[in-house]
Amino acid sequence: MTWFQAIVIAIVEGITEFLPVSSTGHMIITQSILGVQSTDFVKAFTVNIQFGAILSVIVLYWRRFFQSWDFYFRLFVACLPLIIAYLLEKQIDTMLESVLTVAVALLLGGILLIFVDRWFDRPENENTKMTYKKALIIGFFQIISVIPGVSRSAATIVGGMSQKLSRKSAAEFSFFLAVPTMFAASVLKLAGNYKMISSDNLNLLLLGNVVSFIVAMIAIKSFIAFLTRYGFKWFGYYRIAVGLSIIILMLAGKSLTIL
Repeated sequence: MTWFQAIVIAIVEGITEFLPVSSTGHMIITQSILGVQSTDFVKAFTVNIQFGAILSVIVLYWRRFFQSWDFYFRLFVACLPLIIAYLLEKQIDTMLESVLTVAVALLLGGILLIFVDRWFDRPENENTKMTYKKALIIGFFQIISVIPGVSRSAATIVGGMSQKLSRKSAAEFSFFLAVPTMFAASVLKLAGNYKMISSDNLNLLLLGNVVSFIVAMIAIKSFIAFLTRYGFKWFGYYRIAVGLSIIILMLAGKSLTIL
Protein backbone atom coordinates (compact mmCIF):
# COMPACT_ATOMS: atom_id res chain seq x y z
CA MET A 1 0.00 0.00 0.00
CA THR A 2 1.35 3.40 -1.00
CA TRP A 3 0.90 6.69 0.88
CA PHE A 4 -1.50 7.89 -1.82
CA GLN A 5 -3.63 4.75 -1.55
CA ALA A 6 -3.69 5.06 2.24
CA ILE A 7 -4.88 8.68 2.04
CA VAL A 8 -7.63 7.89 -0.49
CA ILE A 9 -8.93 4.95 1.54
CA ALA A 10 -8.86 7.06 4.73
CA ILE A 11 -10.82 9.85 3.01
CA VAL A 12 -13.44 7.32 1.91
CA GLU A 13 -13.59 5.98 5.48
CA GLY A 14 -14.02 9.44 6.97
CA ILE A 15 -16.81 10.38 4.57
CA THR A 16 -18.77 7.15 4.72
CA GLU A 17 -18.30 5.87 8.30
CA PHE A 18 -21.30 7.69 9.72
CA LEU A 19 -23.39 7.81 6.54
CA PRO A 20 -25.88 4.99 5.83
CA VAL A 21 -23.92 3.86 2.77
CA SER A 22 -21.41 1.36 4.29
CA SER A 23 -17.85 2.54 4.92
CA THR A 24 -16.51 -1.02 4.72
CA GLY A 25 -18.23 -1.58 1.40
CA HIS A 26 -16.85 1.65 -0.04
CA MET A 27 -13.33 0.86 1.18
CA ILE A 28 -13.52 -2.57 -0.45
CA ILE A 29 -14.64 -0.96 -3.71
CA THR A 30 -11.89 1.67 -3.39
CA GLN A 31 -9.27 -1.02 -2.82
CA SER A 32 -10.44 -2.80 -5.95
CA ILE A 33 -10.31 0.37 -8.05
CA LEU A 34 -6.86 1.31 -6.73
CA GLY A 35 -5.56 -2.24 -7.15
CA VAL A 36 -4.60 -2.60 -3.49
CA GLN A 37 -3.68 -6.17 -2.60
CA SER A 38 -5.79 -7.59 0.24
CA THR A 39 -3.00 -8.46 2.67
CA ASP A 40 -3.43 -8.97 6.40
CA PHE A 41 -2.05 -5.48 6.97
CA VAL A 42 -4.51 -3.90 4.53
CA LYS A 43 -7.41 -5.64 6.30
CA ALA A 44 -6.09 -4.37 9.63
CA PHE A 45 -5.60 -0.89 8.15
CA THR A 46 -9.21 -0.59 6.96
CA VAL A 47 -10.42 -1.53 10.44
CA ASN A 48 -7.95 0.50 12.47
CA ILE A 49 -8.38 3.82 10.66
CA GLN A 50 -11.91 3.76 12.06
CA PHE A 51 -10.28 4.84 15.32
CA GLY A 52 -9.67 8.28 13.84
CA ALA A 53 -13.32 8.48 12.83
CA ILE A 54 -14.63 7.58 16.30
CA LEU A 55 -12.28 10.12 17.88
CA SER A 56 -14.14 12.78 15.89
CA VAL A 57 -17.37 11.76 17.68
CA ILE A 58 -15.77 12.25 21.09
CA VAL A 59 -14.43 15.66 20.07
CA LEU A 60 -17.72 16.88 18.57
CA TYR A 61 -19.96 15.51 21.33
CA TRP A 62 -17.59 15.61 24.29
CA ARG A 63 -20.12 17.28 26.63
CA ARG A 64 -22.76 14.62 26.01
CA PHE A 65 -20.25 11.78 25.81
CA PHE A 66 -19.09 12.40 29.38
CA GLN A 67 -22.52 13.14 30.81
CA SER A 68 -23.35 10.19 33.13
CA TRP A 69 -22.69 6.57 34.03
CA ASP A 70 -26.19 5.69 32.82
CA PHE A 71 -25.12 6.82 29.35
CA TYR A 72 -22.24 4.30 29.40
CA PHE A 73 -24.46 1.51 30.71
CA ARG A 74 -26.86 2.01 27.79
CA LEU A 75 -23.96 1.79 25.35
CA PHE A 76 -22.74 -1.36 27.11
CA VAL A 77 -26.15 -3.00 26.76
CA ALA A 78 -26.26 -2.06 23.06
CA CYS A 79 -22.84 -3.67 22.56
CA LEU A 80 -23.77 -7.04 24.10
CA PRO A 81 -25.14 -8.55 20.83
CA LEU A 82 -21.70 -8.00 19.26
CA ILE A 83 -20.59 -11.22 20.95
CA ILE A 84 -22.42 -12.97 18.11
CA ALA A 85 -20.44 -10.97 15.53
CA TYR A 86 -17.18 -11.91 17.27
CA LEU A 87 -18.04 -15.60 16.92
CA LEU A 88 -18.52 -15.04 13.17
CA GLU A 89 -15.12 -13.36 12.65
CA LYS A 90 -13.79 -15.88 10.08
CA GLN A 91 -16.95 -15.68 7.97
CA ILE A 92 -16.81 -11.88 8.12
CA ASP A 93 -13.18 -11.82 6.96
CA THR A 94 -14.18 -13.95 3.96
CA MET A 95 -16.98 -11.55 3.05
CA LEU A 96 -14.55 -8.62 3.31
CA GLU A 97 -12.94 -9.85 0.08
CA SER A 98 -16.18 -10.01 -1.92
CA VAL A 99 -17.12 -7.02 -4.05
CA LEU A 100 -20.29 -8.85 -5.17
CA THR A 101 -21.44 -9.16 -1.54
CA VAL A 102 -20.98 -5.40 -1.16
CA ALA A 103 -22.92 -4.67 -4.37
CA VAL A 104 -25.91 -6.82 -3.42
CA ALA A 105 -25.99 -5.41 0.14
CA LEU A 106 -25.82 -1.84 -1.17
CA LEU A 107 -28.67 -2.52 -3.59
CA LEU A 108 -31.01 -4.21 -1.10
CA GLY A 109 -30.17 -1.70 1.62
CA GLY A 110 -30.85 1.15 -0.78
CA ILE A 111 -34.32 -0.15 -1.54
CA LEU A 112 -35.03 -0.35 2.20
CA LEU A 113 -33.83 3.21 2.85
CA ILE A 114 -36.21 4.64 0.26
CA PHE A 115 -39.17 3.42 2.30
CA VAL A 116 -37.86 3.58 5.88
CA ASP A 117 -39.20 7.09 6.54
CA ARG A 118 -42.70 5.88 5.61
CA TRP A 119 -42.48 2.76 7.75
CA PHE A 120 -41.50 4.48 10.98
CA ASP A 121 -43.62 7.45 11.97
CA ARG A 122 -41.65 10.33 13.40
CA PRO A 123 -42.27 10.62 17.16
CA GLU A 124 -44.28 13.46 18.60
CA ASN A 125 -41.52 14.11 21.14
CA GLU A 126 -38.12 14.68 19.54
CA ASN A 127 -36.49 13.89 22.89
CA THR A 128 -37.87 10.37 23.31
CA LYS A 129 -35.87 8.74 26.09
CA MET A 130 -33.34 6.01 25.31
CA THR A 131 -34.13 3.03 27.56
CA TYR A 132 -32.06 -0.11 28.14
CA LYS A 133 -34.55 -2.16 26.13
CA LYS A 134 -34.30 0.20 23.16
CA ALA A 135 -30.51 0.18 23.40
CA LEU A 136 -30.45 -3.64 23.31
CA ILE A 137 -32.77 -3.77 20.29
CA ILE A 138 -30.57 -1.27 18.44
CA GLY A 139 -27.61 -3.47 19.34
CA PHE A 140 -29.24 -6.42 17.60
CA PHE A 141 -29.83 -4.26 14.52
CA GLN A 142 -26.11 -3.50 14.55
CA ILE A 143 -25.23 -7.19 14.07
CA ILE A 144 -26.69 -7.05 10.55
CA SER A 145 -23.95 -4.60 9.61
CA VAL A 146 -21.21 -7.26 9.84
CA ILE A 147 -22.16 -8.00 6.22
CA PRO A 148 -20.03 -5.65 4.07
CA GLY A 149 -22.25 -3.17 2.27
CA VAL A 150 -25.06 -3.14 4.85
CA SER A 151 -23.73 -0.14 6.85
CA ARG A 152 -23.46 -0.06 10.64
CA SER A 153 -24.80 3.48 10.61
CA ALA A 154 -27.87 2.58 8.54
CA ALA A 155 -28.65 -0.50 10.62
CA THR A 156 -28.42 1.29 13.98
CA ILE A 157 -30.26 4.43 12.85
CA VAL A 158 -33.11 2.37 11.42
CA GLY A 159 -33.07 0.37 14.66
CA GLY A 160 -33.38 3.59 16.62
CA MET A 161 -36.24 4.86 14.47
CA SER A 162 -38.04 1.55 14.96
CA GLN A 163 -37.97 2.41 18.67
CA LYS A 164 -39.67 5.78 18.07
CA LEU A 165 -36.50 7.87 18.16
CA SER A 166 -36.34 10.86 15.83
CA ARG A 167 -33.90 10.76 12.90
CA LYS A 168 -31.51 13.07 14.74
CA SER A 169 -31.67 11.19 18.06
CA ALA A 170 -31.24 7.84 16.30
CA ALA A 171 -28.28 9.14 14.30
CA GLU A 172 -26.58 10.58 17.37
CA PHE A 173 -26.99 7.35 19.35
CA SER A 174 -25.53 5.55 16.35
CA PHE A 175 -22.50 7.85 16.53
CA PHE A 176 -22.09 7.19 20.27
CA LEU A 177 -22.48 3.43 19.80
CA ALA A 178 -19.76 3.50 17.15
CA VAL A 179 -17.17 4.52 19.74
CA PRO A 180 -17.04 1.32 21.85
CA THR A 181 -17.94 -0.88 18.88
CA MET A 182 -15.23 0.35 16.55
CA PHE A 183 -12.68 0.82 19.31
CA ALA A 184 -13.05 -2.84 20.29
CA ALA A 185 -12.84 -3.94 16.64
CA SER A 186 -9.70 -1.83 16.10
CA VAL A 187 -7.96 -3.14 19.22
CA LEU A 188 -8.81 -6.78 18.48
CA LYS A 189 -7.68 -6.49 14.86
CA LEU A 190 -4.44 -4.76 15.83
CA ALA A 191 -3.75 -7.26 18.61
CA GLY A 192 -4.16 -10.13 16.17
CA ASN A 193 -1.89 -8.56 13.56
CA TYR A 194 0.69 -6.69 15.65
CA LYS A 195 3.60 -8.74 14.23
CA MET A 196 3.12 -7.21 10.79
CA ILE A 197 3.44 -3.65 12.07
CA SER A 198 6.74 -2.16 10.92
CA SER A 199 7.88 1.46 11.12
CA ASP A 200 6.56 2.08 7.58
CA ASN A 201 3.23 0.39 8.31
CA LEU A 202 2.88 2.30 11.56
CA ASN A 203 3.31 5.59 9.68
CA LEU A 204 0.56 4.55 7.25
CA LEU A 205 -1.76 3.73 10.16
CA LEU A 206 -1.10 7.08 11.82
CA LEU A 207 -1.65 8.94 8.55
CA GLY A 208 -4.87 7.05 7.87
CA ASN A 209 -6.24 7.87 11.33
CA VAL A 210 -5.42 11.57 11.05
CA VAL A 211 -7.09 11.84 7.65
CA SER A 212 -10.20 9.88 8.68
CA PHE A 213 -10.50 12.02 11.85
CA ILE A 214 -10.53 15.32 9.96
CA VAL A 215 -12.85 14.13 7.19
CA ALA A 216 -15.26 12.41 9.62
CA MET A 217 -15.73 15.63 11.63
CA ILE A 218 -16.88 17.42 8.49
CA ALA A 219 -19.07 14.49 7.40
CA ILE A 220 -20.87 14.20 10.75
CA LYS A 221 -21.91 17.85 10.82
CA SER A 222 -23.13 17.72 7.22
CA PHE A 223 -24.95 14.41 7.69
CA ILE A 224 -27.04 15.49 10.68
CA ALA A 225 -28.29 18.58 8.85
CA PHE A 226 -29.07 16.64 5.65
CA LEU A 227 -30.76 13.71 7.41
CA THR A 228 -32.94 15.94 9.56
CA ARG A 229 -34.19 17.84 6.52
CA TYR A 230 -34.40 15.21 3.78
CA GLY A 231 -34.46 11.79 5.44
CA PHE A 232 -33.00 8.61 3.99
CA LYS A 233 -34.35 8.41 0.44
CA TRP A 234 -31.42 10.12 -1.29
CA PHE A 235 -28.98 7.78 0.43
CA GLY A 236 -31.17 4.94 -0.80
CA TYR A 237 -31.01 6.16 -4.40
CA TYR A 238 -27.24 6.50 -4.12
CA ARG A 239 -26.82 2.97 -2.76
CA ILE A 240 -28.99 1.51 -5.52
CA ALA A 241 -27.00 3.37 -8.20
CA VAL A 242 -23.65 2.18 -6.83
CA GLY A 243 -24.81 -1.40 -6.26
CA LEU A 244 -26.34 -1.71 -9.75
CA SER A 245 -23.27 -0.15 -11.36
CA ILE A 246 -20.98 -2.70 -9.73
CA ILE A 247 -23.21 -5.63 -10.70
CA ILE A 248 -23.47 -4.40 -14.31
CA LEU A 249 -19.69 -3.97 -14.53
CA MET A 250 -19.12 -7.48 -13.18
CA LEU A 251 -21.68 -8.97 -15.60
CA ALA A 252 -19.88 -7.14 -18.40
CA GLY A 253 -16.68 -8.95 -17.48
CA LYS A 254 -14.98 -6.17 -15.53
CA SER A 255 -12.81 -7.60 -12.77
CA LEU A 256 -13.57 -5.90 -9.46
CA THR A 257 -12.30 -8.56 -7.12
CA ILE A 258 -9.88 -7.79 -4.30
CA LEU A 259 -6.40 -8.99 -5.27
